[in-house]
Amino acid sequence: MSEQFVRTELLLGTEAIEKLNNSRVIVFGVGGVGGFAVEALARTGVGTIDIVDDDRVSVSNINRQIIATHSTVGQYKVEVMRKRILDINPNCTVNVHQCFYTPETAPNFNFSDYDYVVDAIDTVTGKIELVMRANEAGTPIICSMGAGNKLDPTQFEVTDIYKTSVCPLAKVMRKELKARGIKKLKVVYSKEQPVKPSQDEAIKSKEKPAATPLETRSNTAKRQTPGSTAFVPSVVGLIIASQVVSDLIK
Repeated sequence: MSEQFVRTELLLGTEAIEKLNNSRVIVFGVGGVGGFAVEALARTGVGTIDIVDDDRVSVSNINRQIIATHSTVGQYKVEVMRKRILDINPNCTVNVHQCFYTPETAPNFNFSDYDYVVDAIDTVTGKIELVMRANEAGTPIICSMGAGNKLDPTQFEVTDIYKTSVCPLAKVMRKELKARGIKKLKVVYSKEQPVKPSQDEAIKSKEKPAATPLETRSNTAKRQTPGSTAFVPSVVGLIIASQVVSDLIK
């Protein structure tokens, strides 16, 4: 095994490192949460990583997204992430999917090809579709619940969707998944009450609002841009990566 994974091998063992090298993980959304998840997976030695996103890096991403710098503004996130992964591990196979995941684009992905699915996207319709497709294929999936407007990274935890509370997104997901017969789903979520963003700052924002977890891209014009920090999405992404690695090496 490459020298760069020696420190990880000391903790996980040679067999685990080989399992990770032979694993294929797909990450939907490489923004604040997904970007850090991909970063950790690449640094831990996952051999094949698929990344899915259709956005470009914007200036307002710089406060929280690992791929966002002034030099990458305007570039497609998946391309920036691809270059970063290969700079970390040149032996990693990176598959880029420049698209927005919806029920319409879902047929473009064969979930049986993956050893693990990471959901770090923003819309309920996309999340539900991911869960249903992964469930049909028998592929493990972990989902990020709401991280916007949160300030305390220590309150995030890993649990089953049906054991969640407080989080508005988790509430919607519980209802929708129960109606579809989904019995369980591993999620990362927080009981922290969301902070209400300043109306003045939202009005001043020049960024076109992205869809919140409770919306689709067709109705974003009427909503307020969610607040975020450098230390909340990053923690969620790292928690997700740790769960993926733990499950893959079992």
